[in-house]
Amino acid sequence: MSKWQSERSIHEMLKDTPPLRESSDSITSGTEAKFPTSRSMPFPPAYAPPDVSQNGAAGNSTLLRAGSTKIESIKNWSVSTYKCTKQLLYEKLGKSSRTVDTELEAQIEMLRETQRKYSGVLRLSAALTAQLAAAAATQRALGEAFADLAQKSPELQNQFLYNADTQRSLTRNGETLLAALHFFNNALNTLTNKTMEDTLLTIRQYEAARVEYDAYRSELEASGGNPPELLLANIERHRRHYERLRDDSAVKLKLLHENRVKVMNKQLLLFHNAVSAYFSGNNVALEAAVRHFSVPGVPSQHNSHPPLPTTQTPLPSTSPPRTA
Repeated sequence: MSKWQSERSIHEMLKDTPPLRESSDSITSGTEAKFPTSRSMPFPPAYAPPDVSQNGAAGNSTLLRAGSTKIESIKNWSVSTYKCTKQLLYEKLGKSSRTVDTELEAQIEMLRETQRKYSGVLRLSAALTAQLAAAAATQRALGEAFADLAQKSPELQNQFLYNADTQRSLTRNGETLLAALHFFNNALNTLTNKTMEDTLLTIRQYEAARVEYDAYRSELEASGGNPPELLLANIERHRRHYERLRDDSAVKLKLLHENRVKVMNKQLLLFHNAVSAYFSGNNVALEAAVRHFSVPGVPSQHNSHPPLPTTQTPLPSTSPPRTA
């Protein structure tokens, strides 16, 4: 075979061979592929990239506004804290004057002193309640011991039963007194730690507003005769805030005084009647006191044994008979 024939046969074989694109798109078995032959596949509608030009600009502007608002609030807080701290320091050093409402300041000091004293009374009353509760528990256990011995000692059964009944009666009276004391303690705790504390919270806000107002007022005095408009506006705003809290504090102090007198009048009468009736052994007066003030948790009164006799059988004499 000549060289020209061999080259021609090679060209014919290449003509019979399928193109490279078709062979790459066919499957090994010879069937045509079902996939598209294009190399650039379009995005499905669900996966199309969103247009973030407008939304992104709006989100960025919102973030910038929020950030600037926070920065501005932190700046105002820092300036106000610095001025108030400076004002308090100058007041202690005697370099600055303070706005004083003499009548209101006296009422506030009296309220704080009253709260301290009421807290002391509450602490002592709680200690008394705990001691009486321990005594009542001991009396209950002693009554049970007497009742158990009455079953095991027939010769002393009546005496043990009388003492057991006495201890049970003392236990019931003690529980009645404890109910009255718990009622007294709860009312005093509410008055001292909730009602008074609510008024003192308003007073602390009033005192903070007073310091802020005095700080800006001192700045006005130090600025000379040409204060800026912003300083005047701040002084007016803090002055209104201070006067509003001053009026609120005065109203709350008046209402607290009326409520305190009403509550303590009732609770002190209950405390006196219940304690005096208990320690004098007057069960009727003790029951009447707790019923009159509607004290919850009072045990029911009932007698399980006959009352203790007023006279006892004399014991036989052990002395020797006299001789004539």
